[in-house]
Amino acid sequence: MKIYLPKDAAARACGAETVAAALSAAGLSATRTGSRGMLWLEPLLEVEKDGVRHGFGPLSADDIPDLVAAGFPEDHPKAIGPVDAHPYLKGQTRLVFARCGLADPLDLPAYEALGGLKGLRAALAMEQGALLDAIAESGLRGRGGAGFPTGIKLRTVADAPSPHGPKVIVANADEGDSGSFADRMLMEGDPFCLIEGMAIAALAAGASQGFIYLRSEYPDARDALAAALETARGAGILGASILGDGRGFDIALRMGAGAYVCGEETSLLNSLEGKRGVVRAKPPLPAHEGFMGRPTAVNNVITLASLPSILSDGPALWASLGQGRSKGTVPIQIAGNVARGGLYEAPFGLSLREIVEEIGGGTATGRPVKAAQVGGPLGAWFPPSLFDTPFTYEDFDAAGGLVGHAGVTLADEAADMADYARFAMEFCAEESCGKCTPCRIGAVRGAETVSRILAGDPAAEPLLRDLCETMKLGSLCALGGFTPYPVLSALDHFPEDFAPAQQEAAE
Repeated sequence: MKIYLPKDAAARACGAETVAAALSAAGLSATRTGSRGMLWLEPLLEVEKDGVRHGFGPLSADDIPDLVAAGFPEDHPKAIGPVDAHPYLKGQTRLVFARCGLADPLDLPAYEALGGLKGLRAALAMEQGALLDAIAESGLRGRGGAGFPTGIKLRTVADAPSPHGPKVIVANADEGDSGSFADRMLMEGDPFCLIEGMAIAALAAGASQGFIYLRSEYPDARDALAAALETARGAGILGASILGDGRGFDIALRMGAGAYVCGEETSLLNSLEGKRGVVRAKPPLPAHEGFMGRPTAVNNVITLASLPSILSDGPALWASLGQGRSKGTVPIQIAGNVARGGLYEAPFGLSLREIVEEIGGGTATGRPVKAAQVGGPLGAWFPPSLFDTPFTYEDFDAAGGLVGHAGVTLADEAADMADYARFAMEFCAEESCGKCTPCRIGAVRGAETVSRILAGDPAAEPLLRDLCETMKLGSLCALGGFTPYPVLSALDHFPEDFAPAQQEAAE
């Protein structure tokens, strides 16, 4: 009998270490894995019987003695049956997260046994031009929020002259959006996948140097990546010759300093160079002049982690999934006031209603869903009347929102959308790097103007709308440019929450 128990940050936060200690006290040990992404069931213990893994969760240490004594019975109150047959997992198309939760994330032979390094070996067998063509053919777009075609970015770096040193691949692992955890889950549950993806990107772009810029609040991911990088170097995946091919590539791990704005690629590059994390004006684009003036591809963790699947399964499979120009799968992260929070990987095209009501199960409180914010703290609030919007870049843009990092945060009918609008401006003011006036000053004035609306000032609403337009068009980066999304969507869809009488009643 084999036992598996997650050790990623989500499972640990839910008490996985106390469950592990209880197992040890009962004379049993568990293979520590990443999470399956069914976070409402964490800690989720899996017991393999006759080749089938049966789940029990959410568990506490107090459940272990009886479970062990009874031989992990399938009729236990915490039993969920065969894990792979659970509706939440069975409905997914897991390509990027195919290995998460299956094995020890630092076991390289297990990684290979589960299909790891197949994509890298395929990339090594291809000419650079053919590799770039394959990535472009897949239709992969940046999963960090901008949705820029990955093949175009890598080709731009490949074609750019680099007089100041080797070209660079940077994994943007500064996952600062509230309600987003796909990067963390991948790095803690399958770190070799990111390393393999970065090596494939390096081969495509002609880069020999790589960096992972990791959010400082992710100590578990730091430890997992540091160990995985050391193992990868020892196995010849990184270093002077990738798997003996003769082309070299290595990766350094760098920790951020807690600034939200360093999730923006040029602020990240300044921080990586040891400078203050402020936004750079564009042009030049990082693909032409990035880290230390060299051509640099800055990509989100999930974007890079998609490359192994594209190369191993073939770009045609990836391109066949999704809808319109939104190709492949997307890791949807469901959080907030939700009954079944977690990560759900599926092709683009699910409706927001399916995500909120069927997959997420509605609110944890049982009250009606009032709104869903998609794309992190700078995403628009969607009312139920817009829940039939397909989850694609184009459809969300047409509906006045953005997919962003694919985080979906739910709020029930008790939520005050005016408070959320004011918070968005306050958040922007707090996190602004200060480089541009629309963001630095506009956010402060924006919070004040929301308060004026709530105080009954009839001139405040048109002023707020004008201010939001200025921030959208005049900000140097998405922090100031996207802050109007949650503000205006709350104002447009929930005007009753901005009425002074409503606020007086709430107080």
